[in-house]
Formats: sequence, C-alpha cells, structure tokens
Amino acid sequence: MIGYVFLNIAIMIVLLGLLFYMNKKHISFTKRVFTALGLGIIFGLLLQYFYEPGSVAIVKSTDWFSIVGSGYVKFLQMIVMPLVFISILSAFTRLKLTSNIGKISVLIIGILLGTTAIAAAIGITSATVFDLEAVQIEQGDAETSRGAEITEKTGTIEDKMSMPQQIIELIPANPFLDLTGARSTSTISVVIFAAFLGIAYLGVKRKQPEHAEFFSKIVDALHSIIMRVVTLILRLTPYGILAIMTNTVATSGLGAILKLGKFVGASYVALIVMFLIHLLLLMIAGLNPITYLRKAFPVLSFAFTARSSAGALPMNIQTQKQLGVSEGIANFAGSFGLSIGQNGCAGIYPAMLAVMIAPTVGIDPLSPSFIATLILIVAISSFGVAGVGGGATFAAILVLSAMDLPVALAGLLISVEPLIDMGRTALNVSGSMTSGVLTSKITHDLDKEQYNETSVKLDTEM
Repeated sequence: MIGYVFLNIAIMIVLLGLLFYMNKKHISFTKRVFTALGLGIIFGLLLQYFYEPGSVAIVKSTDWFSIVGSGYVKFLQMIVMPLVFISILSAFTRLKLTSNIGKISVLIIGILLGTTAIAAAIGITSATVFDLEAVQIEQGDAETSRGAEITEKTGTIEDKMSMPQQIIELIPANPFLDLTGARSTSTISVVIFAAFLGIAYLGVKRKQPEHAEFFSKIVDALHSIIMRVVTLILRLTPYGILAIMTNTVATSGLGAILKLGKFVGASYVALIVMFLIHLLLLMIAGLNPITYLRKAFPVLSFAFTARSSAGALPMNIQTQKQLGVSEGIANFAGSFGLSIGQNGCAGIYPAMLAVMIAPTVGIDPLSPSFIATLILIVAISSFGVAGVGGGATFAAILVLSAMDLPVALAGLLISVEPLIDMGRTALNVSGSMTSGVLTSKITHDLDKEQYNETSVKLDTEM
C-alpha cells in the first residue's frame, strides 16, 4: 500500500511540475487556474476509480497533498487581516475615502443585504419547484450525530441572535484580538478599527502635518510590503487549486451524491440563477457581464475549491481592482462580504432548509406570511456570518431558530455538504465583488477603461 501512496505523490509532483512549466512559458494565469481545476478533477476521479473509498492509499495520499492545498489556504488566511488593515488605512492616507466613506459603506451593505434577500427568494423557489422535504432524506448515524451537534451549538449562540447583539458583535472591543481573526466578525471589526485610525490621521494632518506625513510614509511602506506578500502568495494559486480539487474529488462520497442528487441539483440550480442575477445587475449598470465573468474566474475557481471566502479575500480585492474598483471600495466590499449578506451561505441555504423542514412541524412553506417572514429573517440574520467553513451552519441555526423550526434537521445533508458548500462559497465571493463594482459605478468611481481591459493579471506576474 505504501508503494501506491508513493506513486500517487509522484503523479501529483508531475502535475505540479506541469503547472510550473506553464508558468515558465508565460501561459496566462486564468488558463493555468483552469488547467489546475481540470487536472484536479481528473486525478481525483482516477483515485476514486482505482482505490476503495476511504482506503489507506487515498487517506495517506490526500494527507500529503494537503501540504500544498491546505498550506496554500493557510498562507492566504495569514495575509487577510494585515491586508484588510493596511489597505483601509492607506485609503485614508492617500485621500481616497475621505469624503464619502459613509455613503460607500451604506451602499455596499445595502447591496449585500438586498441580494441576500433575493437569494432567499430563489432558494425558496428552488426548494418548492424540486419538491424538497426533509422527510425524503433517510437519517443515518452521521445525520443523527450532526443533528445533535447542531442542537448543542444552538445554545451557545442564542444570545447573539437579536439584531442589536449582532451589531454589537461587529464593534472591536479588543482590536488586537480581532487582528488574530479570533471571532467570526473579526474582519469587519478590523475595518472599523482601521477606519478610526484613518479618521484620526486626517485630524492630525490638519493640526500636526509633519506627524501625519511621517505616519503616511510608514503606512505606504507597510502597504508596499503587504501587497508584495499578496503577490507572492497569489502566484501559488494554480498549485493550491490542483491539490485542493484532487483531495475534494478523491474523498467525496459519490454514492451519497447520487443518492441525494435531487437536493444537490436543486441547490446548484438556485446558486446558478443567483449568479446570473449578479451578471444581470452588472448589465443593468451598463457593464459587460462577460468581462466580469472572465476576470472573476480565477477567484471564483479558488473559492469553489477551497470553500473559504476569507481565504479568497486577497484574490477578491485584486480582482475588483482589475475590474476598475478603487482599492478602498474593494477592501470595504471584500471585508463586509465576509460577514454580511453572503448570498450562498446566508441566503439560499437557510431558506431552502426552512422550506424543507417546515412541513415536518405542520407549517405550510408556501403561505405568503411564512415566505415574507423567512426572507426578512434571512436578510437580517446574514449579519455576522463567518466567511470560513461552518458559516452556513451558523446562518441556518439563526434562521431555523427564529422561525421556530427544529434545528437538528439542518444536519440531514451532511453527506453532500462539502459539494454544496463549494458552490455557496463561490457565490458569496461573487456577491461581495458585485457589491464593490456596483458601488463604484453608483459613486462614479469606477474606472471603465480598466474594467473593459481584456488582460487578467491579478498582479501575480510582478
């Protein structure tokens, strides 16, 4: 068996070498990402074909592959907080957010919440059209265990379910703790802290310009260093996607996916429809949706494979800049999108679950009052949803509890949860980028020439 593990590792090294060769030949970043995605799927399926599910060969092999895949995600997570902090602060020192920061924040949050409400309506429609009900799913040991775990978790977050408490959670009582990313709302808390420092800088600039100038030079230097680190990490994207996708496909339970294909299909129909609405909103704003799709493909591919909105933040911001969004707005949109209004995890998913579970307690999920209440609760509850694995579960607990529905049934889809979560995460990232682009367009800050530029570099070839 050890020999097979070595063989699998050798094949992975060859595939990584192929991506490196493509880079040396200056093949575009997007093509390398697409190639990595395809190779990961094929290699994962081959591992499934030649080995028994859960075999030692697959477990050991994917464990080694994780050095590349999980290691890449950790590098991205490492740079998230420094990137958010220094980018927001530099937006003030460079006089890019001084006059309309309030308007920008309101627009971004409004678009995020508005699209989440639309996503909830789409989730309700999809669950209804596909006639999804919780009673259709057989509960095994895994589902029962997951349900008990969710029920236990509900008690620990009930105090944070009210709107006032969710808003309070966004305020940074200890900014140094939030810089470590310890809380689900840490990213927004860091944004708030950086904004306070930026406003303070503007005050000092009027009264003590020499101190402000010195501080500005420090911020500019740190910004240059952080952005260089981001560039170095983004160069690793194709390699990370190859390893992550291979692991995901190789360890996915194909039997469970086939068994619950109806639920998976309904979820992806809803996700695709909501993504098309993102494109429609851009088109209404007078922007070419095909251009957005082409430039967004690398970051959406990463979000799909890694299932981490937070890990995708550096690429999210870089992509928005490629779309003509200013750095300040890009950072606000990307950061707010991690914890507010996630269209997939906080919109579609809890709405579909509520419609599926309602009949089990004698509630008609098609009654106008139920639908209106559900959409409103989904939108409000989307505050403070973590942009990492588990955020969808948190959102589901909030919504189901508020609707007086049994939260334990949220564990019924555990066997296909990773597959559905891939699409949800990609939609979350698209939602935050769409909010940034639309906000820039509304505030007349969008660089249309940059948006329409055909090349896609993401600053990875610097």
